[in-house]
Amino acid sequence: MSKGITPRSKDYAAWYTEVISRAGLADYGPVKGTMVIKPYGFALWDNIKKSLDDMIKETGHVNAYFPLFIPKSFLAREAAHVEGFAKECAIVTHTRLKATEDGDIIVDPESRLEEEVIVRPTSETVIWSMYKKWIQSYRDLPLLINQWANVVRWEMRTRLFLRTTEFLWQEGHTAHATAEEAEEETLKMLEVYRQLAEDFLAIPVITGVKTESEKFAGAEKTVCIEAMMGDKRALQAGTSHNLGQNFAKAFDVTFQTRDNQEKYVYATSWGVSTRLIGAIILAHGDDKGLRLPPRIAPYQVVVVPIFRSDDDREAVRSFLAPIVTTLKEKGIRVHEDWTDNSPGFKFNEWEMKGAPLRMEIGPRDVANNKVVLARRDKGEKTVVDKERLGEIVPELLDDIQRELYDQALAFREENTYRLTSYEEFRDVIANKGGFVRCGWDGTEETEAAIKNETKATIRCIPFDGNPEGLTCIYSGKPARYEVIFAKAY
Repeated sequence: MSKGITPRSKDYAAWYTEVISRAGLADYGPVKGTMVIKPYGFALWDNIKKSLDDMIKETGHVNAYFPLFIPKSFLAREAAHVEGFAKECAIVTHTRLKATEDGDIIVDPESRLEEEVIVRPTSETVIWSMYKKWIQSYRDLPLLINQWANVVRWEMRTRLFLRTTEFLWQEGHTAHATAEEAEEETLKMLEVYRQLAEDFLAIPVITGVKTESEKFAGAEKTVCIEAMMGDKRALQAGTSHNLGQNFAKAFDVTFQTRDNQEKYVYATSWGVSTRLIGAIILAHGDDKGLRLPPRIAPYQVVVVPIFRSDDDREAVRSFLAPIVTTLKEKGIRVHEDWTDNSPGFKFNEWEMKGAPLRMEIGPRDVANNKVVLARRDKGEKTVVDKERLGEIVPELLDDIQRELYDQALAFREENTYRLTSYEEFRDVIANKGGFVRCGWDGTEETEAAIKNETKATIRCIPFDGNPEGLTCIYSGKPARYEVIFAKAY
């Protein structure tokens, strides 16, 4: 175990924060609740972003950018939306500062805005104000736009990556001619998020529908991907919303149909954020630090040269050069660590940073025409002939990717309980943690009562749920849905 890091079993929250710091992912910003993403953390986000952006574009969407500032009156147009975000909004009231005779800096009272503006917590309102200008006819539909941006939500309780006052994300906003097209879009983008989580982040997720109390403010329906973290809590990793005609009516966005009728368009929005980095840490990390899935790791292979003399250094460098060239030609991200730190220090550092594969090369390896490969996921070391590296390394990276997913899936399955007794439910939630699949009568009263008594919430109504023959875990009435309860981040 790396020196100084708190074991997960002792204090999971402390472990999480220490890993972020020691791995060089992020630091606290000067304003409470803000976060500075450091280069290694941003490289991780860049790889997630690129993978998702490619998939978004493959589904026919294009990127654009909309303003950070939103007129306050825009939020008031959609009542449920403003109610959902009112407590989190940052508001700009003045445009200038000025110095007093005492040298203090104060707000210039003469610079007060005629209309206050909101720093975007999400962009539905400003985007739909523009869609009103851009959409006139069925020929303008569907309108499929995504933006990569920062948003501000004035959170009271923050935690790096999981919940910060400002964070990075993508938000898709689409307009459609029919309700059926909007529903198809909502589910299509949820599937994109599932693929991102499972195929790239190696995190198994459950897809399903949010309850009325948990859905997005202003949506008719919210669907989501839910993941289990290493402490058995749930994390909402992505959401997709069918907005119906709510925002179209709020901003009077209509289109002329093929038969010359005027109708309101149908809308969707969907997004994931830098919270995904938190998910990777919590799902895969261990007491040595990060374990990064190869597909999104900043460096897939980290080379640690071992030498005692200048002659050894040059021999290792010459031996290594064609290896690195071969791997890079195969599209593998390689980093060579030629720093003056000891090999042991470097081993610990790159274990902390979660590099999937470490390559160790010293004078003895050069003499034998071999290298040592160390897997981060299992800690196993293998001696490989230099000539076979171009074949072996890609295979190992694929195997590490699969192994991380399989481990996370097995962990989720081991900690998922199908229960019919509320007494057992309370015991699991309080003492074991994990997911509980059970019946729910569909009432908000039951949902609220369980949340108040146990702190567990309905994470989703899973698409593969089957309420047939089930009774509600709380009321004992016939179940309307099979749902997943858990404590969540």
